[in-house]
Amino acid sequence: MANTPLAVLDLVPISSGSTAPEALRRSIDLAQQTERFGYSRYWFAEHHLNPGVAGTSPAVVLALTAAATSTIRLGSGAVQLGHRTALSTVEEFGLLDALHPGRFDLGLGRSGGRPPAATREPALVGATAVVDGHTPNGLRIPAKFDFAPLLKSPRFALHKKLLQLPNAESQDYAEQIDDILALIAGTYATADGVEAHVVPGEGADLQIWILGSSGGTSAEVAGANGLRFAANYHVSPATVVEAAEGYRAAFVPSTVLDRPYVSVSADVVVAEDEATARELATGYGLWVRSIRSGAGAIQFPTPDEARAHVWSDADRTLVQDRVETQFVGTPQQVADQLETLRDATGADEVIVTTITHDHADRVASYRLLAEEWARRA
Repeated sequence: MANTPLAVLDLVPISSGSTAPEALRRSIDLAQQTERFGYSRYWFAEHHLNPGVAGTSPAVVLALTAAATSTIRLGSGAVQLGHRTALSTVEEFGLLDALHPGRFDLGLGRSGGRPPAATREPALVGATAVVDGHTPNGLRIPAKFDFAPLLKSPRFALHKKLLQLPNAESQDYAEQIDDILALIAGTYATADGVEAHVVPGEGADLQIWILGSSGGTSAEVAGANGLRFAANYHVSPATVVEAAEGYRAAFVPSTVLDRPYVSVSADVVVAEDEATARELATGYGLWVRSIRSGAGAIQFPTPDEARAHVWSDADRTLVQDRVETQFVGTPQQVADQLETLRDATGADEVIVTTITHDHADRVASYRLLAEEWARRA
């Protein structure tokens, strides 16, 4: 347990009856609180066209949060590269680093705008046996969720239409990562020798991460470039071990790292007792349903609002893998589960994301977990 940092991933969720400005203020407050609690990083996700999520632009929210904090590392989890360029990404984070040097993590992810050729099955590298849905140390590994219907939904098509310019094609992901690294290093040049120098951005003191949900392209690109890798148990619990192993199999030592470095994420709700924690987590299933159905994340419901939903068998199947892999309970129970996740994946860091309807409950969840984690160090 010693020296296993805890970090935060925040979607800037909007609770039912609340507003986007309130959600933003609460996220900044949570960053300040978790800085005091001893968390090592605070990352913002990027999501679009979701009624219940205000985190649309990590760079903007990071600028606001950097001004309100002083020591905690801040980052994107992740910038979605399918609808942006390498240059715009380096310019945005170069601006951040210019005012708050050495504090930012540039987390890079693939998104639906990527070229069709980049969409393929992940490499089969898994050496960790999974028996009856569990790893040898007991981590729950559910059946793989089929994302194909979601990717074919009208809402997904709307995302692509509004996020990309007409007739634009996303750059190959591996090439885009190469360009970002070259622009930061100051070594970018076209085939005919024209150089590009980004000011601010070139030489920025950024920690580069690749985020991925499988052992495919993202894991391979992270490994091949010797970068840090974040595996998403909270997004795709079925493939988290595969993702970590795929990254390690592809890893080549670099000037950044001489050995693989992995973080792993989990959805978590902590309270003083298990019954209270489960009550606070009541809205999670309905919230996941809204995302998985292609409707977009709803405002996070109260427990009573969530209980009023009439669940069909199809609804339950849609969210089963996420609900059964959310870590909910007392500080001791959740810390035990996080240890299991860490050990099953060999993670160097653990990222937790917590959503509750009430902000005070969310802050308390992070506080209680940090206190228990520190006791185990």
